[in-house]
Amino acid sequence: MSNKQNKYLVQGSILAVSSILARLIGMLYRIPLNRIVGDTGMGYYSMSFELYNLALLLSSYSIPLAVSKLVSIRDQKKEYKNSYRIFLSAMALSTSVGLFASAILYFGATFWAGLIGGENAVDIAIPLRVLAPTIFIFSIMGVLRGLFQGKRTMVPTAISQLLEQIVNAIVSVGAAYFLMKEHNASVQIDAYGAAGGTAGTLAGAVFGLLFLAVIFQAYHPILKKKCKKDQAEHQESYKEALTAIVYTAMPVIISQTVFNLSGIIDAKLWTWLSEERGILKEQSAAIFGIYSSKYKLLTTVPIAISTALGTAIVPTLAMAHQNGDQKELHKKIAMSVKFNMLIAFPSAIGLTVLAKPIVIMLFGYKGNVELSAELIRLGSIAVVFFALSTITNGVLQGIDRMMVPVKHAAISLVIHIPIVILLIMVGKLDAYGLVIGNISFALVVCILNWISVGKALNYKQEVMKTFGLPFAASVTMGIVAYFSYEFTYRILHSNAISVIFSIIVAVIVYGISIILLRIMDEEELLEMPAGRSILIICKKLHLL
Repeated sequence: MSNKQNKYLVQGSILAVSSILARLIGMLYRIPLNRIVGDTGMGYYSMSFELYNLALLLSSYSIPLAVSKLVSIRDQKKEYKNSYRIFLSAMALSTSVGLFASAILYFGATFWAGLIGGENAVDIAIPLRVLAPTIFIFSIMGVLRGLFQGKRTMVPTAISQLLEQIVNAIVSVGAAYFLMKEHNASVQIDAYGAAGGTAGTLAGAVFGLLFLAVIFQAYHPILKKKCKKDQAEHQESYKEALTAIVYTAMPVIISQTVFNLSGIIDAKLWTWLSEERGILKEQSAAIFGIYSSKYKLLTTVPIAISTALGTAIVPTLAMAHQNGDQKELHKKIAMSVKFNMLIAFPSAIGLTVLAKPIVIMLFGYKGNVELSAELIRLGSIAVVFFALSTITNGVLQGIDRMMVPVKHAAISLVIHIPIVILLIMVGKLDAYGLVIGNISFALVVCILNWISVGKALNYKQEVMKTFGLPFAASVTMGIVAYFSYEFTYRILHSNAISVIFSIIVAVIVYGISIILLRIMDEEELLEMPAGRSILIICKKLHLL
C-alpha cells in the first residue's frame, strides 16, 4: 500500500482530534452555561436542540458526506469538471433547502415545540427561534466542508470546527448571562437563558462559514487549474449531478434522521410519561436537562472520534470498493475499529469509576449530583456501542450499502420505544429508563451492522487485540484511577486536583499497558497522530 493511500487514518485522526477538542470546548462552555441557566433551562435548551438537529438532518446534514464521496470518486478518475459541477449543484440545492427549513422552523417554532414539549412549548420556542437561521448557515458551510473532505484534506473542516466552537462558547455564556439578567423578573427567565445558549450556536456557525469562505477563495484558482487537466469521457449535466447528490444523500438523511429520532422520541416520551406520572413540568424539564446536558454530553465526547473516522473512511472505502481491493478494505476497517476501541473502552471505564467526582468538578453541587453520577455510571457502556455503530455505519455507506444502516436504525427504534415506555411507566425508573433505552438503541444497531458488514465483505474482526486486550488495559487503568483519586482526595481534600491527578495517572498507565500488551504493532503506531515520536520513545525505553 502506498504512503498516499495510507493517509486516510491520519486525515481521520486530524478530524478526530479537532472533533474531540470541539467537543471538549462544547463540554467546558456548558459548565458555566449550566450554572447560569440551571437544569430547567438546560432542559429547554436540549429540547430545542433536538428539534433543530432533526431539521438540520432533513435539510443539510448529509450534504458534506455526499459531496465528499462524489467528489473523491470523480477526482480519482481525473474528472475534475464533473467534480466541480457536483460542488456547484450541491451548493444550489443545499442553500435552497436550508433557507426553506430555517423559515419553517422560525415561523412555526411554537407549533414544533408543542409536538415534543407539551406544557413547556412556549419556553422551548424561544431558544428554537434563535437556532433557526443556523440551518441556512450550515447548509452553505456543509457543502464547503464536503468539498475539502472529498479532496482528502480534513484541515479546513477541523479548523472551522474549532473556530465555530470557540465563538460558540464565548457568545453562549455571555448571551445567557445577559439575557437572564435582562429578564430576571420574567416567568420565562430559564427560557431566555436557554436562548442565550443557542445564540452561541448561530454566532459560531457564522464565523465557521466565514473562515471556510476565505479558504475556498484561496483554493479556487487551484480548482480552475485542475479543471483544465480534465480527462472525463462524459461531461455530466447539472441534472445528472443533482440526481447523484440526491441518490447519495437521501439514504444518509433517512439513516441519520432515524438515528436522531431517538432523541426527539425520548424528549416526547419523557414529556408525555412524566405528565402521566404526575411530575411537575419544571421538575420534568430539570430531569431531562440532567439526562441530555450531563449524561449525554459526557458520554458522547469520545464518540466524536467515531464520527470523525466514520466520515473520513467513506471516500477511501468507496475508492477501494470501486477498485475491488478487498485486502485494502479489510485493513482499513480493522484499523479504524481498533483505533475506536482504544478510545471507547478507557472512556467508558473512566466515566464509570470517576462519575461523581467528574460531575462535581464540572458542574459543582448545583442540581441533583447523585442522579447525574448514577446515570453516567449506568450509561457509560453506551460509549462502546455508539462508537461501533457509528464506524460500521461509515463502512456500510462506503461500500454502497446506503440503506442498510437505515433499516437497522429503524428496527432499533421500534424496539427502543416500548422499552422506554415499560421502564418508565411500569418499572417507574424515570431518567434511568431513558438511559437504558439509549443503551439498547445503540446495541441493536451495533449488532445488526456487524452482521451486515460480515456478510457483505466476508469480513471478520480480529477479537483479542481489538476488544479483549484494550478492555483488560482499560480495567487496569480504571482500578488505578479509582485508587489514585481516593488516595489524593484523602490527602488534599480537593476534588478537582484529585480528578485531574487520577486522570493523568490513568492515561500513563493505559498507554504503558497498550504497549506492554502489544496491542498495536509498529505499522499501526506510525498511522497514529505523533506515532513516529511515540515509536521512537518506546524503543528508547525498550518497551518495543
